[in-house]
Amino acid sequence: MLGGTGFVGGATVAEAVRRGWAVTVFNRWLHGAAPWGVHRLRGDRTAPDGLTALADGEWDLVVDTWDGAPRAALDAARALADRVDRYVYVSSGSVYATPAAPGVGEEAPVVDAEPDADDGDYAANKAGAERAVRETFGERALIARAGLILGPGEDIGRLPWWLTRIARGGDVLAPGPVDLPVQYVDVRDLAGWLLDRGAVRPGGTFNVVSRPGHATMGELLDACVVATGAGARLCWTDPEPILAAGVEPWNDLPIWIPAGHEYRWLQERGVERAYAAGLTCRPVAETVADTWSWLREVGAVPPRAGRPQRAPVGLDPDRESALLSATDAAHA
Repeated sequence: MLGGTGFVGGATVAEAVRRGWAVTVFNRWLHGAAPWGVHRLRGDRTAPDGLTALADGEWDLVVDTWDGAPRAALDAARALADRVDRYVYVSSGSVYATPAAPGVGEEAPVVDAEPDADDGDYAANKAGAERAVRETFGERALIARAGLILGPGEDIGRLPWWLTRIARGGDVLAPGPVDLPVQYVDVRDLAGWLLDRGAVRPGGTFNVVSRPGHATMGELLDACVVATGAGARLCWTDPEPILAAGVEPWNDLPIWIPAGHEYRWLQERGVERAYAAGLTCRPVAETVADTWSWLREVGAVPPRAGRPQRAPVGLDPDRESALLSATDAAHA
């Protein structure tokens, strides 16, 4: 495992250990701790000679979640090409060139990116790393274009924000419609699929996320109310007044992308290929309840391992109160 202390990497290591696999993690030893019995190698893939610790050894499978400059992914892939049988790269649906249509499949165009680039934005970094891994490993490469990832360990804080907000109780601005489909993947289902599919040939490219409508905004937020046991009242509000107030979908109100929004396709991707390859997704209530249990245990969303901190997600309480008041006045 290249990394192994962040959200997806940590879940993948935990699942491999649960299966009784022999696991090696390679990272800088700056974040978290590896589970008992995991072999640790120390190195910084961005530094000169930073891959020295990988010079010896052979592995059946490597999983890589890198989202920095593609050059680092290319260097790692080349360093391991003769000593690793299969390479799994966790990419993102963000690689698709926009505008993208709802139902976008793996054959759709992606953003322009070079495999040896030394810099780029998130989409270009992921697309460039895909090329680096694919050009080095060929059919032995598995490219997993993940969608929205939720579950215990989340280090962005989208679902934790909703859980924390609903736990405070009172009237909660709930962005409608209540039956708006939500597409995501639980990190544990993603990790299990990466290991299952990574263990076989050929590889290929897959959108790894639930079917559109695996849950709805109503089901998600209702599950938050149940999990927290809070005395919260969900005040369902049409998208129009929310958007008119300058509220940003996805960032101000995490997870929510209303119909007609330019990024709605992010929750309407084609997933037939991944499901045919064995992807299964647990019920939303389980993801929500387990995330709440984890959040209560750790106390706060952890920093993102090895990455710059993002601006906090979630709507400011004063803005939420103003919107709720305006909505009440409109219906008075």
